[in-house]
Amino acid sequence: MAEPVERRSVHYRGGGFAPHRISWLGPTVFVVLIALLEWGTRSGFITSLTLPRPSDVLATFGELWSSGLLWKHLLPSLTRLAVGAALGASAGILIGIMIGLFSYVRAGLVPLLAAIFPIPKIALLPLFVIWFGIDEGSKYALIALGTFTPTVVATYGAVDNVDRTLIRMGQSFGLSWQSIVRKIVLPGAMPGILSGLRISLAIAIILLVAAEMLGAEYGIGAYILEAGSLYDLERLFAGVAILSLLGVLVSALLSLIESRLLNWRS
Repeated sequence: MAEPVERRSVHYRGGGFAPHRISWLGPTVFVVLIALLEWGTRSGFITSLTLPRPSDVLATFGELWSSGLLWKHLLPSLTRLAVGAALGASAGILIGIMIGLFSYVRAGLVPLLAAIFPIPKIALLPLFVIWFGIDEGSKYALIALGTFTPTVVATYGAVDNVDRTLIRMGQSFGLSWQSIVRKIVLPGAMPGILSGLRISLAIAIILLVAAEMLGAEYGIGAYILEAGSLYDLERLFAGVAILSLLGVLVSALLSLIESRLLNWRS
């Protein structure tokens, strides 16, 4: 009679490369950094001419909130960011997918992108003012172009990096070209597209501030410019803190989108 075989679980060796969610660590780093800055400014180790106290910046933020100026500056900035980034990102994803799928589009547009991509988009702001005026059109155009170029590059790079074995497998099962694109190429490219959007939206926030520093009455960029011209460090750092919070919110929104669209990876 054969002896019973002992069963034991085998540890998955690839598990060390899977990211683990540690939700408390990020806020802890922020709190520790702010506490160190508060201690340094109160003790005199950091001069008030260099950095304001975080508590004073928080008080300034509270004044902005209570006076209603926060939303007067924030809402125009959010509108400009949403419209410009939506135009640039949607066009960038569409063109990037076409470059990845069609050889003629790649041959025609990749050299043009290589010529446009290195140009600092802020340098084009005076040209956009001439073309679209000093109002909202030039701001939308600057943010859209700054979002468009990195999104295109990230998108067609993501399409190129889709595993060709999966495509050949789909062809061997008789899937149509449209089915392969919809079921294999686009899902496989989505992680790279979303990673590119993180970079593109960060660039969009930078260009938003630059655009608002020219001919904008309200907006976070206009608020920072006014505070800097008066050397009001508390207001200046309050504006910078708002931009940082905006970046954190955009990153959290993209993480939520990733969790919905890329749940097949888990």
